[in-house]
Amino acid sequence: MKFLVDRCAGVRLAEWLRAQGHDVAEARERTPDPGDRALLEWAVAEGRIVVTNDKDFGELVFRDNRTHAGLIRLPDVPTSARIDIMSQLLDRHEADLAAGSLVTVRGGRVRISKPPED
Repeated sequence: MKFLVDRCAGVRLAEWLRAQGHDVAEARERTPDPGDRALLEWAVAEGRIVVTNDKDFGELVFRDNRTHAGLIRLPDVPTSARIDIMSQLLDRHEADLAAGSLVTVRGGRVRISKPPED
């Protein structure tokens, strides 16, 4: 899978995803920070799932109806738990992630919003 890891999601998570064989780009590769809209556009252009802690991406997708290639939001997941959570998401929800779903992990619960069917 292809991911774009936001700065707030962490370098360790990006490195772990790479070690699992995924194609990973990091927001920190672009300096200065281009902003959430530009990161979302980058992800769409390259078919990447955005991994972030930031609530703004959800607002861009839901409120502004922005195009996306998938979104994983980890707003309340501590740094120490992110790799375990991502491992579980990849094991249990790989098809949903590949289909461009929006995934939010909060309070130990996983919410998946699947893209509309054509």
